[in-house]
Amino acid sequence: MSYIEIQCGDVLASVVFIIEGELQEIPQAEAITSHITMCGACAAEIEHERAMQQMLQDVLKRSCDEKAPDDLHQSIHRQLRAQMAGASTTEVVTQFSMTEISIEIDEFGNVEHREIQIEQTHIQHFIDDED
Repeated sequence: MSYIEIQCGDVLASVVFIIEGELQEIPQAEAITSHITMCGACAAEIEHERAMQQMLQDVLKRSCDEKAPDDLHQSIHRQLRAQMAGASTTEVVTQFSMTEISIEIDEFGNVEHREIQIEQTHIQHFIDDED
């Protein structure tokens, strides 16, 4: 069985697929697998990327564990009860949000910088239930 020759740059460009276990999703999967078994430099780089991904996941699990405050839960329950009390119009709110997280981690796994930006868009619609 012959494999198409593939270069290190092409293998490393697919590193996300490799470390996520999704290599079969790309056409040159067999050639990449073959290359990794023969090329120590690529195999080492992939293992390094796996270790970095695991370290990042561990840091995120430790530092991003915020929970919604109790008063928010209570406010939502009050609003739901008020709507169920017989209002003739229904308010539908669609919320789009984007969170951007930037984290720099030193070689010891310490978080050096963390920045979170949240952008939200609310779209409100009122539907007349009597129609």
